[in-house]
Amino acid sequence: MAKMEVKTSLLDDMIGVGDMVLLEPLDEDSFIDNLKKRFDHNEVYTYIGSVVISINPYRSLPIYTPEKVEEYRNRNFYELSPHIFALSDEAYRSLRDQDKDQCILITGESGAGKTEASKLVMSYVAAVCGKGAEVNQVKEQLLQSNPVLEAFGNAKTVRNDNSSRFGKYMDIEFDFKGDPLGGVISNYLLEKSRVVKQPRGERNFHIFYQILSGASEDFLCKLKLEQDFSRYNYLGLDSAKVNGVDDAANFRTVRNAMQIVGFMDHETQSVFEVVAAVLKLGNIEFKPESRVNGLDESKIKDKNELKEICELTGIDQSVLERAFSFRTVEAKQEKVSTTLNVAQAYYARDALAKNLYSRLFSWLVTRINESIKAQTKVRKKVMGVLDIYGFEIFEDNSFEQFIINYCNEKLQQIFIELTLKEEQEEYIREGIEWTHIEYFNNAIICDLIENNQTGILAMLDEECLRPGTVTDDTFLEKLNQVCATHQHFESRMSKCSRFLNDTTLPHSCFRIQHYAGKVMYQVEGFVDKNNDLLYRDLSQAMWKANHSLIKALFPEGNPAKINLKRPPTAGSQFKASVATLMKNLQTKNPNYIRCIKPNDKKAAHIFNDALVCHQIRYLGLLENVRVRRAGYAFRQAYEPCLERYKMLCKQTWPHWRGPARSGVEVLFNELEIPEEEFSFGRSKIFIRNPRTLFKLEDLRKQRLEDLATLIEKIYRGWKCRTRFLLMKKSQVVIASWYRRYAQQKKYQKIKSSAIIVQSYIRGWKARKLLRELKHQRRCNEAATIIAAYWHGTQVRREYRKFFRANAGRKIYEFTLQRLMQKYFLEMKNKMPSLSPIDKNWPARPYLFLDSTHKELKRIFHLWRCKKYRDQFTDQQKLIYEEKLEASELFKDKKALYPASVGQPFQGAYLEISKNPKYKKLKDAVDEKIIIAEVVSKINRANGKATSRIFLLTKNNVLLVDQKSGNIKSEVPLGDVTKVSMSSQNDGFFAVHLKEGSGAAGKGDFLLSSDHLIEMATKLYRTTLSQTKQKLNIEISDEFLVQFKRDKVCVKFIQGSQKNGNIPTCKRKNNRLLEVAVP
Repeated sequence: MAKMEVKTSLLDDMIGVGDMVLLEPLDEDSFIDNLKKRFDHNEVYTYIGSVVISINPYRSLPIYTPEKVEEYRNRNFYELSPHIFALSDEAYRSLRDQDKDQCILITGESGAGKTEASKLVMSYVAAVCGKGAEVNQVKEQLLQSNPVLEAFGNAKTVRNDNSSRFGKYMDIEFDFKGDPLGGVISNYLLEKSRVVKQPRGERNFHIFYQILSGASEDFLCKLKLEQDFSRYNYLGLDSAKVNGVDDAANFRTVRNAMQIVGFMDHETQSVFEVVAAVLKLGNIEFKPESRVNGLDESKIKDKNELKEICELTGIDQSVLERAFSFRTVEAKQEKVSTTLNVAQAYYARDALAKNLYSRLFSWLVTRINESIKAQTKVRKKVMGVLDIYGFEIFEDNSFEQFIINYCNEKLQQIFIELTLKEEQEEYIREGIEWTHIEYFNNAIICDLIENNQTGILAMLDEECLRPGTVTDDTFLEKLNQVCATHQHFESRMSKCSRFLNDTTLPHSCFRIQHYAGKVMYQVEGFVDKNNDLLYRDLSQAMWKANHSLIKALFPEGNPAKINLKRPPTAGSQFKASVATLMKNLQTKNPNYIRCIKPNDKKAAHIFNDALVCHQIRYLGLLENVRVRRAGYAFRQAYEPCLERYKMLCKQTWPHWRGPARSGVEVLFNELEIPEEEFSFGRSKIFIRNPRTLFKLEDLRKQRLEDLATLIEKIYRGWKCRTRFLLMKKSQVVIASWYRRYAQQKKYQKIKSSAIIVQSYIRGWKARKLLRELKHQRRCNEAATIIAAYWHGTQVRREYRKFFRANAGRKIYEFTLQRLMQKYFLEMKNKMPSLSPIDKNWPARPYLFLDSTHKELKRIFHLWRCKKYRDQFTDQQKLIYEEKLEASELFKDKKALYPASVGQPFQGAYLEISKNPKYKKLKDAVDEKIIIAEVVSKINRANGKATSRIFLLTKNNVLLVDQKSGNIKSEVPLGDVTKVSMSSQNDGFFAVHLKEGSGAAGKGDFLLSSDHLIEMATKLYRTTLSQTKQKLNIEISDEFLVQFKRDKVCVKFIQGSQKNGNIPTCKRKNNRLLEVAVP
């Protein structure tokens, strides 16, 4: 943006106050009113100096688009209206350009939008950093780690449908150019108790519902799961379905994200198998049994669930069953095994489920870190994003709230320290005298909790490790002894008499006065939750599993690495994690996002003042403002300050030629602002009181109104002058145009008059000339007519004799010619159709045209036959030639012929080449097959028929066995002398062979076919083509057939048969075969 365009949108057209440091007066009510006013106008972000307050709008707002990203990219923090992108850009540019490691701390209670805020920060950084295949892959992996961790670490609570039930800190690593190289994720205090029990109206972790809703039937079958939520005791049914949440689609998203992050298929399968095992653990139930020695023990009711769990995890069923029923305690060299009663067995089951899920979650974080860690060893810049639970005050506060609030005390402590440090560094950098700032130091509260000797966590660890009976009450007694005199500790059982009669404080509770307010903790469950005990028998059973992932989750179960030392408690582990986190944060430049939930209904447009007030208190926002305002409330670089307020001084308006600082000094002296209200730094001016800034803004606003009036006056004068000059110029133009128009009209009038006079004169001359020409033409025509008549008279006189001698013959020829013309014209309109079978022909009109009429009919018929034949293809011509040949051979000779006329000649009735049954026959016959049909061969002995395949090729006639495909007879066409058949309606025919030929040994063939006409025609044409001799076709109702050495007479008779219309053949004697044709 150019220098003249620099704006501070916190002050331009602001709704309420964009920076709480400028709020006047500063108190709780004005603080809340300012937030509410901005919230009602969709301004969900507000600053406290460099701290961003984010109010969850519970709806989508159009302020996170790519256009918004570009708007905030490379802009000054205060240059535009408050936004999370402004803080993200400031942190990223400080990291990239100034080589400062950054951390962004996001805090707030459940439902305030912490997770969404962390996603927005990461998406902004991903959008503004470099591009490239490798960089994009790293960005995609960093972004896709969120859905995986949300599925396994988030759950639906009464306050939030996607509540993070763990703390997350991610270090994003960049190279010197500012491109991401990778990242490292740390997780804190997963709420593993949610695995076995959820409060009313809440759900277990998302992944359980996503698997059951989104996995396929086959996948669920492999995991031994069913889609019905009610089948599993660990899933609360009252909130199993969440409005607006598609668990099936989210499951597909999670699987895709795991693939992008780098999980192998077998790893993904193993993870879901462990999740299924945890889910099914809740269905294991126990029943009591009494032993002979009087001790109670427990047994599993239904071992089917246990069996399926063992199949999933690869654990021996007997080993896991014993681990649920017995507990082995080791002391030095001794082992003591005791039975577990039903309550202890349920405790062991739930402890195993919690530990299994918690360790799986930690393994997931480790596995994600392996995928997203930086692959290079170059020096890296780091930006940390901390998304952690905010301060919690519930009706019933237990160990989890105690640990969470301890973490927030530490974060508040580091916030105050780093904020003061930042203020002090800026004052020193600008040469401003540093004044001591009074503020509440919560180090005394942190010491109350974490002191190694007298701290509450130390007392809790000591009580857990103490031999003898240890209960929550003994722990409270110890606290009452050690912490009774501490000013931030309250208990009715302590030595302090102030709380003996405090009825708001039950006997089983203690209260701590945190920086955000007093919180009462119920001591019940502190010892058990701090112990976080998992029986060694269960650890060893898990280590024995054939499941590689489960075995890796329980390394302490390895008998070779038995450690009798008690594992560290949950409190000490969390204390160490917080110490490491604080140490990490102190090495980085902090950036804060404070998230606030406007209402408990998760609804848009609702602002609950009491709820927001409660969050403001425990987030310490007023304290943050007071610390920031303890010195100077507002500071700004000289250039933008002069650019904004230069119109308030005549010497600086409209342009200041000297240094910006000198201009600001002249400006403030002219305005007579008291010297104690501001100080000049090296590059900035510092204003102590917001009232001074607002006074400047009021003066600027008034001056801008005056300037606007002046500009308006000048503009109106310019506009009127411009209008006058335009009208003057327009009048001159109009006058000149009118004068030209008038002259044009006058000229046109004179011109038209001259044209009229000219036209009249020309007309008179033309008419005179026309009259003369007409008279001359009439004289010429009269002379011509007279000459013609005279010449005609002379010619008629000369030819009169000749015309009378030849008149009769000429009249006859003329009459005959006219009759012929009339005949042909009538024939043209009466021609019949072009169909060759159309017999119609016009009647003869005159007798003398009889021969001509017949010749025309013949010529026309030949012509239309030729036209019809020209339409045929070669194949059609061949078919019609065969049909014509059949007509010549059998028409009026064979009764079967008329039925064959309409049937096409197909030839190959058997698909020899396609049928695998005739493969052998196809291989044996290498010639083109003309006819392939099943015929009946008449037996010479008894007249019975046998099925044969009749094949006709270019050179041979073959008879083939229908069943086996073997060739029975092969006759060259040259050996066929004659074909005999009857004149009746039967399909019998005899193939006569040449005497003495090789094929005539068994005699002639007597056959019967359904396509006799076609077979005889094709045999005739093929024989003629190959031998150049016509085959004799004998049609007779009685003919001789040579059977070996005997000649047999075949006689055809008429008669009705039992077989209906089928002819039959019967042997009468040695010399006669009789065929009865119906």
